[in-house]
Amino acid sequence: FVRVEADPENPGVAVIRIDRPKALNALNGTVTREIAEAAATVSADPSVRAVVLYGGERAFVAGADIKEMADLTHAEMLEYSRALQNALTAVARIPKPVVAAISGYALGGGCELALCADFRVAGAKARLGQPEIQLGVIPGAGGTQRLPRLIGPARAKDLVFSGRHVRAEEAREIGLVDRVVPDEEVYTAAVALVAKYVDGPAVALAAAKETIDRGLETDLDTGLEIERLHFSGLFSTEDQKAGMRSFVEEGPGKATFVGR
Repeated sequence: FVRVEADPENPGVAVIRIDRPKALNALNGTVTREIAEAAATVSADPSVRAVVLYGGERAFVAGADIKEMADLTHAEMLEYSRALQNALTAVARIPKPVVAAISGYALGGGCELALCADFRVAGAKARLGQPEIQLGVIPGAGGTQRLPRLIGPARAKDLVFSGRHVRAEEAREIGLVDRVVPDEEVYTAAVALVAKYVDGPAVALAAAKETIDRGLETDLDTGLEIERLHFSGLFSTEDQKAGMRSFVEEGPGKATFVGR
């Protein structure tokens, strides 16, 4: 149900394609495991410099597979939810720029998967939300944690408490998505957003992503120390030498990076 594809027109861009159309890409145990495997694949492949999460034209991910989880016991759900959280965290920790290309529904676990990307591009008819409260539960794969970090606690509580679906334009207004485009342009717009990073300094981009993400999870002093250590560590890379040499000799913005 999940495969890693190369974008044919943009070398260095990989697509994590979720393809379970009969269930609108709902997250069951198999899809969850395959998402984790795909995240590990793109993370480890040095030829991959940027990543697109895509569920096709009908739906990004409509949610979790309620039929599969409805009768699970507390003990079973402890393990089930651990696997789901671990899979989405693997996506969040891909050390490369990641964009979610959202068509149709991104609800529940689908919205939580989109939250793991660095950027989100939505089609005009897309719908996002955390409707778990309508099932008598709460989000269990990051919705109560990543969502308020992105849009603020009050707006996150509105979505989680009500379970309502958010239209694309409102999602953009509250910061849940970054761009809204015509539905037929979702994939190409998402690829264009991250393709510009393909020729960048890969080690520095990974450091920037980790520093921002880790810094949001801690106090300012600790975040600054994380930043200082990563900043200093980049002075051991080939790209730092090339970038600064190019700046001195040719001026800004002309360096060629090799990703090491």
